[in-house]
Amino acid sequence: TRALGAWQPERSGARTRLLTRLLPPATGPHTGAGRWWTCDPSAGRVAAGAERSAHSAVNAAAAAGHRPPHRRGEMVDVFAGHMLVNKDGEAVDPEEALRNKVVGIYFSGGWCPPCRDFTPRLCEFYTELMLETEPAAQFEIVFVSSDKSQADMESYIAAMHGDWLALPWKDQYKTELKKKYTITAIPKLVIVKQNGDVITDKGRKQIRAYGLACFRNWIEVADVFQNFSSE
Repeated sequence: TRALGAWQPERSGARTRLLTRLLPPATGPHTGAGRWWTCDPSAGRVAAGAERSAHSAVNAAAAAGHRPPHRRGEMVDVFAGHMLVNKDGEAVDPEEALRNKVVGIYFSGGWCPPCRDFTPRLCEFYTELMLETEPAAQFEIVFVSSDKSQADMESYIAAMHGDWLALPWKDQYKTELKKKYTITAIPKLVIVKQNGDVITDKGRKQIRAYGLACFRNWIEVADVFQNFSSE
């Protein structure tokens, strides 16, 4: 990813719906082509036409300073001690919601055209993986907002996001996460293990190129107990 403000072309590949297909090497052939861009969070604003949501509960618990207790031995390190919220604004304990799962940390903002371009594709990927596989895949997304206000974040979630989780807008842990994962441009989808170790920081590119097949590679190295057959 180039520095903030630079335009970045990427290759997009043939989409596959086969969960059991292994991810091809990064140097493998791609078919088709497309252009996707990276932009500067400091220069943008929410795109016109985004609907304002009624999710006034988002961040309410965070504003009040409530966080889930830390439990040793059962932790999902990357979000331990930080409350998350679901799409309806309800508080979610990350140690329950993320345990034994691959986690995609989605750095994005509703003002950013490339983010608004990729988010529907991510939503489709998530829906297929979570609702159209049996049992549901051991995967969760946590949105880390680069929106300019809580209202903008809520609008973006309501208009475009899937039924995944989010770090409350007022939680400044987002700054630490951006530093930890060297986020210099958005959108960025970082795939991590439960302890926060990076599996790949190219989740967006891999979903574009390989569809559901990329999840197989992620979970093979994620140190989680797999609940599906390898056949």
